[in-house]
Amino acid sequence: MMVKLTIDGIQVEAQEDMTILEAAMTANIRIPTLCYNKYLKPYGGCRICLVEIAHGNAGMKSSIVSSCTYPVGDGLIVDTKSDKVMEGRRFIIELLLARCPDSEELRRIAHEFGVSAEDPASLDDIGTYLFTRAPKREHTNCILCGLCVRVCAEVVQRTALGMSSRGPEKKVGTPFNRISKTCIGCGSCAYLCPTSTITIEEES
Repeated sequence: MMVKLTIDGIQVEAQEDMTILEAAMTANIRIPTLCYNKYLKPYGGCRICLVEIAHGNAGMKSSIVSSCTYPVGDGLIVDTKSDKVMEGRRFIIELLLARCPDSEELRRIAHEFGVSAEDPASLDDIGTYLFTRAPKREHTNCILCGLCVRVCAEVVQRTALGMSSRGPEKKVGTPFNRISKTCIGCGSCAYLCPTSTITIEEES
């Protein structure tokens, strides 16, 4: 069954089991994302794909949702570039940059949205705090998008990787930080990693 929704003023027809992000893709409407892959279940980890939605009913307020997890609906009105959306994306990028200031992919997206890792004045108060006063953590380019964990579990079906800890200490790794006995060295995790944090090395 097909449904009709409006994205950025364009009427789009989509299958009822699609997400907003998938519907936008069919209409060549770009929504940025770091954790999406069409072969994996929606995750909503990076939150860069935020959009503003309204159901068209009088008196109903709009809301901000992640487009990669929110299903389409008949009469749904979607704005991918509203002020609220752009503000939310910039804030998320600031948080990601505070964690991974050297990630080239993240810097590219930050440049697109006018966020500079070299200029704390371009950030809001929380972003400035994270860049200038937050305790320094171990260097990483991992943005916790979960692509490596998900492809290993859903496609390769080996679960050689997983998430551990919470908050600033959250990280991706093997069980108990030991060499995984279930890893087959397929390289799927490295192939999907958007920040090249995971690399493959051949043993001589």
